[in-house]
Amino acid sequence: MDRLDSMKAFVTVANEGSFTKAADKLDMSNQLVSKYVSQFEEHLGVRLFNRTTRSVHLTEAGEQCFEQALHILESMASMEGHFGQLQDAVQGFLQISAPVSFSTLHLPSLIKDFKQAYPEVSIDLQLNDRKVDVIEEGFDVALRIGQLKSSSLIAKKIAPVRMVLCASPAYLAKYGTPKHPNELIIEHFLRYSYLDDSQLKSPLKEALKAKRSNQTSSLSVNNGEILMAAAIAGEGFILLPTFIIGDAVKQGRLQIILQEFEPDPMGLYAVYPHRKLLAPKLRAFIDFMSNYYGEPPYWDNF
Repeated sequence: MDRLDSMKAFVTVANEGSFTKAADKLDMSNQLVSKYVSQFEEHLGVRLFNRTTRSVHLTEAGEQCFEQALHILESMASMEGHFGQLQDAVQGFLQISAPVSFSTLHLPSLIKDFKQAYPEVSIDLQLNDRKVDVIEEGFDVALRIGQLKSSSLIAKKIAPVRMVLCASPAYLAKYGTPKHPNELIIEHFLRYSYLDDSQLKSPLKEALKAKRSNQTSSLSVNNGEILMAAAIAGEGFILLPTFIIGDAVKQGRLQIILQEFEPDPMGLYAVYPHRKLLAPKLRAFIDFMSNYYGEPPYWDNF
């Protein structure tokens, strides 16, 4: 028995003074209303109505029950209305984890525009290139770059992420423009520390994993912007996402090489714990971000 439905049927019959009128108001059959009331009486162990062929009257117990049932139903309606308004309102505190370089380059304008659209949302943005535990560390959403493996989390793709090899025109003028990964001078590879070699395709994979003969001239950094600056200065070549090097390529400070050997595109994903009952603030942020960067994303327009 659904106690709330039974209670609603009882209160409606008491208000209308008739099972037939109550059935019309509740948009259900007369028999179902009678069944609900009978079940409610059986559950409480008291008779709530005195019934005749022409009228229905509350018993003394029914009058006492009516006041309490009415209070319960009004409280339920008030609670549902309160949380319904919260569900409709985009407000609250949004905790976001995001990778460092992408955030510094491409999140400031998005956050500014999002805040203008949803001023009642407060944002706590934590920058970190490690893979955070969204649930354990209390984040509403984490932005991740890669080819995501299956997990219990929900992942929404925001934009493709293209990885390219590039070097400065001065470097290429000095050492030549390679036509094949085997022609790369591996000692000049400016390596991103978190690079996952398994995502690379042969023969580029073999070339970049080759044993370096001169360790003193290699550079490994866990920040793509520092590597880009080193490449622009002519210190070597880099393999980085276009969201970092796009402007430098557009300005002619870097030149893409070996384009036909570049890795398969990865993705920028919004990762969050649950699909159901998604808070309006989080749904608004994900939807806003999904439509923000363009197709293709603006950093690939070079």
